[in-house]
Amino acid sequence: MFKVDPEIFKILKKEIEREKKTINLIPSENFVSKAVLKIVGSVFTNKYAEGYPGKRYYGGCEYVDMVEEIARERACKLFNAEHANVQPHSGSQANMAVYFSTLKPGDKILSMNLTSGGHLTHGAPVNFSGMLYNVVFYNVNRETEMIDYEEVREIAHKERPKMIVCGSSAYSRIIDFSKFHQIAKEVNAYLCADIAHIAGLVIANLHPSPVGHADFVTSTTHKTLRGPRGGLILCKKEFSKKIDSTIFPGIQGGPLVHVIAGKAVAFKEAMKSSFIEYQKQIIKNSKKLCKELSDRGYRIVSGGTDNHLMLIDLTEKKLTGLEAQEALQKVGIIVNKNSIPFDTKPPSITSGIRLGTPAVTTRGMKEKEMEIIAEWIDIALSNTGNEKILKELSKKVRRFAIEFPIYPED
Repeated sequence: MFKVDPEIFKILKKEIEREKKTINLIPSENFVSKAVLKIVGSVFTNKYAEGYPGKRYYGGCEYVDMVEEIARERACKLFNAEHANVQPHSGSQANMAVYFSTLKPGDKILSMNLTSGGHLTHGAPVNFSGMLYNVVFYNVNRETEMIDYEEVREIAHKERPKMIVCGSSAYSRIIDFSKFHQIAKEVNAYLCADIAHIAGLVIANLHPSPVGHADFVTSTTHKTLRGPRGGLILCKKEFSKKIDSTIFPGIQGGPLVHVIAGKAVAFKEAMKSSFIEYQKQIIKNSKKLCKELSDRGYRIVSGGTDNHLMLIDLTEKKLTGLEAQEALQKVGIIVNKNSIPFDTKPPSITSGIRLGTPAVTTRGMKEKEMEIIAEWIDIALSNTGNEKILKELSKKVRRFAIEFPIYPED
């Protein structure tokens, strides 16, 4: 590659070094296995395969048919689902397909507000979902900062949405899908559960599954699932043809066969007992990091975590989320600024940061390391203007990160 494009090769090498020598606490990121990395970079990237197994619009698809069938079967087995579509390029397109398959522009959706932990594709005004549909929101309770299911029920009965969307991108507590199912049933609404963040925890039975409660379940295949970046839709058999036709030819052309192959490999990895142990450690690490930061005076939104992530409210620390993100990046700790419930600051600034443990857990870090990381976060955020302290801390972080190689065999 160096001879073909030395400019890109040099940047690739820098990214490899960055990943090796930093601590990644972004809850939506992870490190795929070497097997997934290899198959995503395979010759499957060469093949066009518009359509579905056995019904393609191109010749020469006999082997990609086999790959997609295996991916679909494994997804159904993992989640105990009736039907799976593994073609969505992303979680956003998975959500788009669900909306397009059942709703018309202007139809009403009830979903979690972005500032309470929802996602852009759950109806944010700047997103296609907010532009095309009439979206009303539920928020977390101001006191508990958790979902108030009775309030959701009241809004649903008042607004009579055609679809209710549950799931989140920044909510650290268990989601009761059975309650959402009951509310949707009461108002005759479809229920879509977005489990992009918690899919791995669901597989390991560490979070209740929405399958059986929701008409549609969408997910990404990275994050806790630890596969390639991509999307997934699970649904009841009665919706299978509509979902499939909405993905293709509705909103996508040729599927990314190399990524579907990566999904298949990741699904197989998720069937191993080691994957369940990995998910258990993610939660142990999350709870430990949360406690250590709380003990150091950081306010945790909702008072704790039940899953892989947490939100830190920095208001009392006189810091914005952006300032905290930048200070931590200087020392090699990677987080993302994030709005907190009822945030008064814009999304480009925010009052909080979002932390998660999937990536550090993949690298073999456990509770002991979470204590160290919490201490370093506190030092960095207590000395945002002291370049000397930040520079010394960055050296410690770098040495520490190298001790936990992403690919030990390298």
